[in-house]
Amino acid sequence: MHERYNKEILNLIRSMQNIDYIDPQDIPNIDLYMDQVTTFMDEHLESSKRFDDDKILTKTMINNYTKNDLLPPPVKKKYTKEHMLLLIFIYYFKNFLAISDIKSILDPITARFFNEKEGLSLENIYEEIVKLEQENVNSQLRDIIRKLKKSDEVFTDINDPDEKKELAKFAFICMLSFDVWVKKNIIENLIDDTLGQKKKQAGKPERKTSKADK
Repeated sequence: MHERYNKEILNLIRSMQNIDYIDPQDIPNIDLYMDQVTTFMDEHLESSKRFDDDKILTKTMINNYTKNDLLPPPVKKKYTKEHMLLLIFIYYFKNFLAISDIKSILDPITARFFNEKEGLSLENIYEEIVKLEQENVNSQLRDIIRKLKKSDEVFTDINDPDEKKELAKFAFICMLSFDVWVKKNIIENLIDDTLGQKKKQAGKPERKTSKADK
């Protein structure tokens, strides 16, 4: 039973190699209304849903992003290709970062490259990021498989196969969770460092924050 469980997990991990991403060429070059935006995202990011009835983006979410200055307002109720690219970044970031942190990450990118007509564009940036992620996916999967095998090597003195399976699964989840926590912590510190530098440049005192504040 435990061996079958590991095979199921390995198949799940390997299926991540085929995870959907939105090719910039797939995004219409014409401006879209809100309903068209949400439909497009649902269709192209369907594999990232946990449950079939999950929504990738809703009208309320998009309106809140605009209200919180994460997303430039639409023009005559229509969203451009650049709006779509920002929404894709927001969609992935919002799974593990606070809205204020996402704003801190995207603000300089939006200010510099949104509606940029010459030089590097937001589409160019998105293409490079996708390329980096595609190059990195195999090493990420190898690391996850290594963690799975490592978790299977603990609690060797447990004789009950069901109990050993549960403990191995718990160990695997803890290893993955710690990995997520470390990376999230690094991201938050990078954001805080950038905010601190901006405050110094503006001549404002830097506010010391603790993890309890977040």
